[in-house]
Amino acid sequence: MVTVEIVLLAMVAAFLGLRLYSVLGKRTGHEQEPVARPAIDERQPASVRQPVGSREGLSPAPVVDSPLADSAAQSGLRSIANADRTFDPALFLEGAKAAYGMILEAYWKGDKAQLRFLCDDDVYESFVEAIDARNANGETLENRLVRIDEARIVDASYDHPMARISVRFDADIAALTRDANGAIIGGSLTDAVETHDVWTFFRDVKSGDRNWKLDETDAV
Repeated sequence: MVTVEIVLLAMVAAFLGLRLYSVLGKRTGHEQEPVARPAIDERQPASVRQPVGSREGLSPAPVVDSPLADSAAQSGLRSIANADRTFDPALFLEGAKAAYGMILEAYWKGDKAQLRFLCDDDVYESFVEAIDARNANGETLENRLVRIDEARIVDASYDHPMARISVRFDADIAALTRDANGAIIGGSLTDAVETHDVWTFFRDVKSGDRNWKLDETDAV
């Protein structure tokens, strides 16, 4: 009888181990993909997603001032961490960099479905308006994100239940535009242009939805 109980306990432990791996062992969408990887439309939609950082009943260490963020953002990051004990600024920033590349690629390719998944209503509508105008003129973009030189959190706030984080991206982008006949009407793929953007992401930390969405874009 004891032997049977031991076997049953072993089976339960193995099942729980597999469940834990299924939650913590998968990719979360935070890992930045190299530029040379396949285009977005060849991959499944991803999102800026905060992975589970601790097991139930174990609270992570309090967030201290992050070297990845400006001083103006530190208080907001601590407020977000107090509201969401799984929040990690470094993991969030990796997710933001991945989303930056995916959103740009989706816009360049005119992939409205991907933009709908990653952006809030206002940002999505502005992207769609620009895509429709481009299509009406018969223009196509062959842009390429060469690299992200730096990504840094410049602002953060928490207004129950909404968390907002602004990230500055310094990147090099090669941009080329063709007309309806395929002729180049602007840009070059051999000369990358330095770009500086501040993108703001938001999430309802009490909703159970761990996806961050793009809420605002600004050029600096």
